[in-house]
Amino acid sequence: MKKYHLGEFEEVVMLTIGILYKDAYGVSIKKEIEARLTRNVSVGALQTALKRLEDKGYLQSNEGEATEERAGRPKKYFQITALGKRAMEYTKTTRDELWKAIPKVALNPIIISS
Repeated sequence: MKKYHLGEFEEVVMLTIGILYKDAYGVSIKKEIEARLTRNVSVGALQTALKRLEDKGYLQSNEGEATEERAGRPKKYFQITALGKRAMEYTKTTRDELWKAIPKVALNPIIISS
């Protein structure tokens, strides 16, 4: 299998786009990440990640209808490409294999005796 690379934030963005499906645009992605992870997301960091994921071929975007509430600007919607789905699967499989390889004793709570 070809090696794919998703950084941690890129993975979160991709998963969130999957969750939102047809409603994945900048503001909705930001709000969903913040709500699910109780983590602040800067618009700049999100836009950078979306651009990088598009450049990698993992996402594609299209513009929706222009709206009055957005001063005539259309929303930019994102969807995961076939290559993006393969990258997500690769990332999940890799993480699962790493988790399975950790000896159970390594994750046992540390007991400190006095």
